[in-house]
Amino acid sequence: MSGSLVIAGLGPGAETLITPEVTQALAQATDVVGYIPYVARVAERPGLTLHPSDNRVELERSRHALEMAAEGRQVVVVSSGDPGVFAMASAVFEAVEAGPPEWRNLDIRVMPGITAMLAAAARAGAPLGHDFCAINLSDNLKPWDLIKKRLRLAAEADFAMAFYNPRSKSRPEGFARTLAVLNDACRDARPVIFARAVSTPEESIRIVPLPEATPDMADMRSVVIVGSSTTRIIHRDGAPFVYTPRSVPA
Repeated sequence: MSGSLVIAGLGPGAETLITPEVTQALAQATDVVGYIPYVARVAERPGLTLHPSDNRVELERSRHALEMAAEGRQVVVVSSGDPGVFAMASAVFEAVEAGPPEWRNLDIRVMPGITAMLAAAARAGAPLGHDFCAINLSDNLKPWDLIKKRLRLAAEADFAMAFYNPRSKSRPEGFARTLAVLNDACRDARPVIFARAVSTPEESIRIVPLPEATPDMADMRSVVIVGSSTTRIIHRDGAPFVYTPRSVPA
């Protein structure tokens, strides 16, 4: 088959944070597929067809992209951040596994991107400098009881934690429940970083102690990073540095 499918990450927002590899793939694409706001970040040009679609149609979007690649087109499926972190790469491979056998022989490549989690951590300093985990707080694809279990176990293991999809208009209560679990499990004032729209003109970074964190501090454009018990703050003129030491006392 002469077609190809690239699953690409567009980074957290700034054009300068898109990798050269992804830029080249977009320049060679005949078709770009993705969620509406992500496709909107791709410039129109002759010979390129944009295929924006709504949220929650990841498998349909993946099948459409695979069908076009099987027809010989050069297709790029775009995600924000990294396509393998709560994004389209898994959906594409799920469609490949369940689809026609010939899809398995397509030229499919995943091109990494800078995640919102890593961009937010870099803005704050190095809060993910030791062991950490990432948890998607949306209960659209998994039950709240599983999220609650993972939150408590991560806190008990003393991981720093990065949270995606903390709060939305359809799930205003979810982040409040998350904070309740964390306060009960941690019982300290470790720093919480609210990073919104990192690398865009709307960027904001806010750092508060865990007991002072409130649900309204986050929305769907936010990544929330919760430090471990060893995470430290360096106060200085201007915004402080937050970092987690690479060693843990015995």
